[in-house]
Amino acid sequence: MTDAAHADWTAIPNRTLITVSVMLATIMQALDSTIANVALPHIQSTLAATQDEAAWVLTSYIVAAAVMYPLTGWLANAYGRREVFLISVVLFVVASALCGAAASLPQLVLFRVLQGVGGAALVPLSQAILFEINAPKDYGRAMSIWGIGATLAPMLGPVLGGWLTDNYSWRWVFYINLPIGMLAFLGLFLSLPKGRRHSSARFDFFGFASLSLAVASFQLMLDRGQTLDWFSSREITFEAIVAALSFYVFLVHMLSSDKPFVTPALFRDRNYVAANIFLFLIGIVLFATLALLPPLLQTKMNYPVVLAGLVIAPRGLGTIAGMFLVGRLVPRFDARIIMAIGMGLTAYSLWLMTRYSLLMDTGPVIIAGVFQGAGIGAVNVCLSTVAFVTLPARLRNEGTAISNLIRNIGAAIGISVLVFLLTQNIQRMHASLAGHVTAYNMTANAAAASAHIDVTTAKGLMMLDRLITDQGTMVAYIDDFRLMMILTLLTIPFLLLFRRSKPQNA
Repeated sequence: MTDAAHADWTAIPNRTLITVSVMLATIMQALDSTIANVALPHIQSTLAATQDEAAWVLTSYIVAAAVMYPLTGWLANAYGRREVFLISVVLFVVASALCGAAASLPQLVLFRVLQGVGGAALVPLSQAILFEINAPKDYGRAMSIWGIGATLAPMLGPVLGGWLTDNYSWRWVFYINLPIGMLAFLGLFLSLPKGRRHSSARFDFFGFASLSLAVASFQLMLDRGQTLDWFSSREITFEAIVAALSFYVFLVHMLSSDKPFVTPALFRDRNYVAANIFLFLIGIVLFATLALLPPLLQTKMNYPVVLAGLVIAPRGLGTIAGMFLVGRLVPRFDARIIMAIGMGLTAYSLWLMTRYSLLMDTGPVIIAGVFQGAGIGAVNVCLSTVAFVTLPARLRNEGTAISNLIRNIGAAIGISVLVFLLTQNIQRMHASLAGHVTAYNMTANAAAASAHIDVTTAKGLMMLDRLITDQGTMVAYIDDFRLMMILTLLTIPFLLLFRRSKPQNA
């Protein structure tokens, strides 16, 4: 679709069918980013793999998608957005079928790489297409629709994955993509207009190679760091050095080349840069919370996988409500005010999460989740709108790809850092609490007595140690939630970086 087509958006037919088909593709890709996590133990036992080997099922997908994100913009410009989107859907569906039929771990890892390659283009191009087929005044509503799929699907992934694995097989977490992908392909094939190729788009191989190496090394470092004890491992140290050097080379090349792989003009747009900073931070809060809550509910509250998912699911309802409401408010109110309210709701939800305890029921989790979903939903709609409304249409393919890469990197950093802090704090709190359990501490003795623990027996001492571990773990989770609350509050003043501008169509 050309810039001219964007300017004459009223001439685009089948807008509803395009929107539905694009959303199906977005949901399919976003769902796959989390649905396989709960099936990992079953995959491990079926394919006779160790825990470290089975982790490559997740790592291979993440790294492949991260490498392909920056390439999406160039491919869409060079070969046409319609063609790239349709091929990506086909590749993702075929790779999903192959993943489900994999007979060994190497096969599954290879097919997950193909799945990541196919899925990388779906989210950024779906976002760009919705901008192209809607009037500037409807950007907020379009991004609210897009955001529902992009943020709700990862939340539902563990629930659906757990249900499919328990009732059928882990292979169905991949087969579920087939009907969704076929419907998305058919709808897009019939409705999405053909776009003009930019023959002048020259491929900068050196820029692509240096950025890909930086992103792949960084993602590997984050994904494997916790398992390998971070920088005490030579592998992690090597990956960190390669990532830093490659990114430095990429920056120098981008600023000095005549036609670099990533267009520097993207970062001359103040709103685009500010929005990406916020997307990075939102990625930390959104995905880190999703990573922390299920283990807390399943290991310390003894919730089954499906029940844990159902307790977290109302967060998605909050997201839907926030996005629909804000989608209608964006054209009328200053987006900075709406984002400040959204960040405030998110911070409030994290404060509620610092009140969690091992004795709570499902109510606090549901209430905090609804507030957090509404807050993050409101911020996401505004960010997606403000980031691209002033960006020239010719840069939107590339801009959406880079934005999704930045958000995913933020998510990867947030999950890695907070899980690391959680592990360290559990050990620290266990040592601190255990140091206060003495014959002279009346509070500790009363707690042990109330739990019917006989500390004069080996079994009683084991039960006491478990009680201390549980309490220390809960304190460590609360510390992580408090850290995210502080980070959220500290980002609110940076909303002043945004400026109100009229949309650009060229």
